[in-house]
Amino acid sequence: MELIYQDHGSLKTPGRETKMTELNFKKGGGLLPVIVQDYSSREVLMLAYINEEAWEQTIATGKAHFWSRSRKKLWLKGESSKHYQIIKEILLDCDEDTVIYLVEQQGGAACHKGYRSCFFRRLQAADFEIKDEPVFDPAEVYKK
Repeated sequence: MELIYQDHGSLKTPGRETKMTELNFKKGGGLLPVIVQDYSSREVLMLAYINEEAWEQTIATGKAHFWSRSRKKLWLKGESSKHYQIIKEILLDCDEDTVIYLVEQQGGAACHKGYRSCFFRRLQAADFEIKDEPVFDPAEVYKK
């Protein structure tokens, strides 16, 4: 589905316009979880949080914006790495307090540690093991 972003109150899909449902930001103390999945494969790439400003910026631009709980600020995913997440579809749960962003992941990786997915470790016996190969070197991308 192709989404065409307009103002903060509506989005237009070819052939129809839909009024936005209010997200229940009060329930989550102003923050709601967002599950980010690859649009084609449905692989889970990451979990992040949005506040109303991040939600509005995502709708306005068609790029995933989040609220950083550690930095206490709005961030555009990919602003440092150029690994933007282009919104293809947004799903809302029945309680209107969790969303799924189905995205086109640019740059091949969502994780700031260099992996395609932030979920690159799995429990094996009594410990977590790395199950994936890194896509990029964070030291090179973030110049830290």
